[in-house]
Amino acid sequence: MTHDHVDAPARTASRPFGRVLTAMVTPFTPDGALDLDGAARLADHLVVAQGNDALVVNGTTGESPTTTDAEKERLIRVVAEAVGDRARVVAGVGTNDTRQTIELAASAEKAGAHGLLVVTPYYNKPPQAGLLRHFTAVADATGLPVMLYDIPHRAGVPIETETLVQLAEHGRIVAVKDAKGDLTATSWVTSRTDLAYYSGEDALTLPALAVGCVGVVGTSTHFVGAETKRMIEAYDAGDGPTALSLHRRLLPLFTGIFRTQGTILVKAGLAAQGLPAGPVRPPLVDITDGQLAQLRADCAAAGLALPE
Repeated sequence: MTHDHVDAPARTASRPFGRVLTAMVTPFTPDGALDLDGAARLADHLVVAQGNDALVVNGTTGESPTTTDAEKERLIRVVAEAVGDRARVVAGVGTNDTRQTIELAASAEKAGAHGLLVVTPYYNKPPQAGLLRHFTAVADATGLPVMLYDIPHRAGVPIETETLVQLAEHGRIVAVKDAKGDLTATSWVTSRTDLAYYSGEDALTLPALAVGCVGVVGTSTHFVGAETKRMIEAYDAGDGPTALSLHRRLLPLFTGIFRTQGTILVKAGLAAQGLPAGPVRPPLVDITDGQLAQLRADCAAAGLALPE
């Protein structure tokens, strides 16, 4: 007995922001002021040494809840100037207020951003109709391509599959940072749209590629960006064993960087490497000795020696 089988057409999304993006921390001076020189040097390091195709500035990892609108604009200008045409700069502009998000988007465009990252409005938990209106209004407000940020465990609400399919019809909504942790939902969206899906969870990057994702917006990529890119390139080339080997080697840091709030650990790791970082702003707190020891152990397990 035979069965006729018709393959579904494969959808191949473009990579509007490359393969590897890092959600960059925002360096501060010892007294907590914005360190613009440090931001420029860190951005250069992430592009040159860590192979990043794009940098996300003013995201949560960049402590956007505690930076002013003026600081956000200055940071975009400095990072965009530092990377030049070597990488793209994606500005985090999402808030839980549509009007404020539009204002930040316009400011980011004027400051030289190449794209916008717009997180699901948080805390006020809008219904899906509200999300549709919010994201559409922001996308209408500038000429920049938009990456939606779907992170229900922080925002309180997911962007549902049908909402994402509708949003994909907008010409400037081109990508999703996917931190939903639901690869079935991801599979449905990537099969029904041309949205470029980027894993928003470092450890899920490889499995996410298998269901249509094109890259990662990472945190551990401050330290293992180049190796993460190699993993993605190996998968793209059909070399599954190499991709899996790299995934397993990097897994201790993919997960370890989130043992506590990621910004805290990244800044400590960068400082240990002599790179710009500085303190965190309250309500975050700087790393403890025990957390730093664990970070060193996680880095070592991933093949990275963190200087003492």
